[in-house]
Amino acid sequence: MIAHRQGKTRLAGVGHDLCGAPELVAERGCMLGGTIHLLESVTSTSDEAKRGAREGAAHGTTWVAERQTAGRGRQGRSWTSTPGESLLFSVLARLACPASCLPPIALVAGLAVRDAVARALPGVDVLTKWPNDVLVGGRKVAGVLVEAITVGVRVEAVVVGVGINVHTRVFPADIEERATSIALASPSVPPDRATILADVLAQLDRDLHIVVGRGLSLVRARLEAGDALKGSRVRSESGDEGVASGIDDEGRLLVRRDDGVLARWSAGEVHLVRGLG
Repeated sequence: MIAHRQGKTRLAGVGHDLCGAPELVAERGCMLGGTIHLLESVTSTSDEAKRGAREGAAHGTTWVAERQTAGRGRQGRSWTSTPGESLLFSVLARLACPASCLPPIALVAGLAVRDAVARALPGVDVLTKWPNDVLVGGRKVAGVLVEAITVGVRVEAVVVGVGINVHTRVFPADIEERATSIALASPSVPPDRATILADVLAQLDRDLHIVVGRGLSLVRARLEAGDALKGSRVRSESGDEGVASGIDDEGRLLVRRDDGVLARWSAGEVHLVRGLG
């Protein structure tokens, strides 16, 4: 493990393209990533971040791992990864805010990942599936999980966990039709995980305080430009169905039902209804 802001150092168990991450992040001059822990293997980087939060870790401290033995995504799913193939990290953001800020925070976290993946894939269409999955060619390339650390009803900090498929070229059979990677989308240009990490942290550093203080209005154009669902027919886990019609100021998915009512979905899994709408 290493925690530093110095230049590139070869670390046992950590891929060469991650070792320069602290230096690259430091060059951006942002608060997120002020301390970076590079780890060979953990249960999950978010577990490390939450432990760090309890032990007094500073705002922006980031944990990056080559391997997670119990990585998790939204809806309690596991995140499958092979050492050296993914970018797996969690960042601690000490933000005192009401719980109502959590959905917008999750959205801008997904947006920061989308923007970083798009920079790694110039000319490729990269979209966000509400609330914060990132898609390339309709397949998932990255996911975000935001977890709150609360005192009473108030949020004292959030942990933003990110998993990005970077170098992966072969996926398990149960997800191979739904998953992709940056390497598969752009096989001629080897992606660099340190650059992607620095891009995500820099964008998230800019967006977090804007959204906590002013809501989603200043990032709305970017959200709409990258919305994978808008205009598509979708169905919720409860069976509610309609046409996705954007995102409101509270971060809820707007869905126009067949009876004309505009529903606002605040949580849960969203499924595309194929062949309709």
